[in-house]
Amino acid sequence: MQRIRLRYTKRGRLRFTSHRDFQRAFERALRRADVPMAYSAGFTPHPKVSYANAAPTGTGSEAEYLEIALTATRDPGELRELLNESLPDGLDITDAVEARTSGLADRLQASVWEMRLDGVTPEEAEKAVRAFLAAESVEVQRRTKNGMRSFDARSAVADLQAVRPSSDRPEDKPCAILRLVVRHLTPAVRPDDVLSGLRAVADLAPPVPAAVTRLAQGLFDEESGTVTDPLAPDREAVTAATPTAAGLTAAKAPEGAGSA
Repeated sequence: MQRIRLRYTKRGRLRFTSHRDFQRAFERALRRADVPMAYSAGFTPHPKVSYANAAPTGTGSEAEYLEIALTATRDPGELRELLNESLPDGLDITDAVEARTSGLADRLQASVWEMRLDGVTPEEAEKAVRAFLAAESVEVQRRTKNGMRSFDARSAVADLQAVRPSSDRPEDKPCAILRLVVRHLTPAVRPDDVLSGLRAVADLAPPVPAAVTRLAQGLFDEESGTVTDPLAPDREAVTAATPTAAGLTAAKAPEGAGSA
């Protein structure tokens, strides 16, 4: 009867949860919140939940998305609050909207990532970024279930910048922040692939693993190079379908009514 789209986070230690771990935690939250879920058919019915482009294990995220199917209508805002009461801290539902359009997964065209490189100076990071962006292609390798695979990490990167860390960080400990916009291509280019590319073109090798967080994902605007909210079309469709106060007043007025 109703489809709801949710935006959720993976913060703190829960960035190390796998996608399967999140699925279990989310389905438990659905049961605790008494959500009227629709279920698949067959011998082992499962709640109808569609996950879209989950972040890799070990990375944090402020912009993960999923869609659930319900057998009865619920207010998206109230549903969000009920689920947050049942989810562990760090897995938080930050937005909920009724699905009024199709193709949520098709709107997830690019991601904005932030990588914190402890032990790397901003000057080293800026030099590596310039070398990466100047290259026509940057070949990297990743181990897959079929063995090592080589691919170009440069073509998927729409933007890459070195950002100065905030002033509240200890000055005696070098730290660089990278912000990058990565298109979702095939094969998928992940933040660790970009780090491998920076090592290949500029010998940038952080002494400790990078702390990686997805800040946003959605439609990619080629002109501005920005990533836009994938739930905006659903919000606009809900607003368009809601009668205005003036419309309701006009609809309730008796025929022939006018000013005295």
